[in-house]
Amino acid sequence: MTPAGPFVLGVDSGGSGLRVALGRVETGCPVSTADCAEPVRTGPGGIDAGHLLDQLLPVARELRDRAGPGATVVAAAVGAAGMATLGDELRARLPGALADALGVRQVALAADAVTAYAGALGQRPGAIVAAGTGMIALGTDLSTWRRADGWGHLLGDSGGGAWIGRAGLEAAMRAHDGRSGGSPALLSRLEALFGAAPGLPGLLYPRPDRPALLASFAPEVAACADRDAVAAGILREAAAHIAEAAAAACPRAGYPRTPGSEAYEVALTGGLFRMGEPLLGPVRQELARQVPQARVVPAAGDPLHGSLEIARALAGSALRLPAHPTLLCVPGVA
Repeated sequence: MTPAGPFVLGVDSGGSGLRVALGRVETGCPVSTADCAEPVRTGPGGIDAGHLLDQLLPVARELRDRAGPGATVVAAAVGAAGMATLGDELRARLPGALADALGVRQVALAADAVTAYAGALGQRPGAIVAAGTGMIALGTDLSTWRRADGWGHLLGDSGGGAWIGRAGLEAAMRAHDGRSGGSPALLSRLEALFGAAPGLPGLLYPRPDRPALLASFAPEVAACADRDAVAAGILREAAAHIAEAAAAACPRAGYPRTPGSEAYEVALTGGLFRMGEPLLGPVRQELARQVPQARVVPAAGDPLHGSLEIARALAGSALRLPAHPTLLCVPGVA
């Protein structure tokens, strides 16, 4: 029987869990995928490499074995939330562990924003805005990366889900107090979801998942926007922040636009944009105003597809996305 393969492995580790995909070298489409429901732990030393490997390796072996006799995995790309700032242990342990367990000799370790970029735009120059609970913009001219925001809900993530939700809850509390800038419509939604408004601080402040709780209110802001000026204003301000981050992340060549300059692609990716036109309409308007040289395009795929794209390029010695010590590194394996 002819051996199957060769294959590449893609991994996406985020707040909702760990996803793994096996794909053929010649195409980025996955042959098979698997989900690990438990998110990888983060501790004092950063992302817990042991916990990630305990989940990843059995699943990866199963996907490889399911592919057929003699199936080999020649390259892997692991994208992880927090890789840029919390990924030292992953960078130290994963290449050797994947080589020992699966025989993988080519490994790329990437921040989740980079795999989101590769999933959305492949290896073309441009920029993405990845928005869910948080918000980050990342761009490249294929020689260097440009990052904007992604600093968490206390220092940034302006325009992301937690930001929108917090602004909506603040407007609801203003309405409860009788202060200016309040929204009775949002106050009604607060009370329907969380109970009496005075109890909200006691519910919110002690929770370790405050950003997620704040972001859970963002769809309520979008649902009220067509009939509530305050909610609509919050989404317009969020759109301005999103476009501002995209402008900062866009490649510098041809910026600002001059006759004959190249139009870069900007893709929007992440769950926040599933709120639809109440947010997308203002975002498109702000992008046209703040980044007139950009061409807004749909994201071709998600971060898991992006990790496969990076692994496939690595296997073919065709990785064009720029290396970076924390955003995208390809460590050697002895």
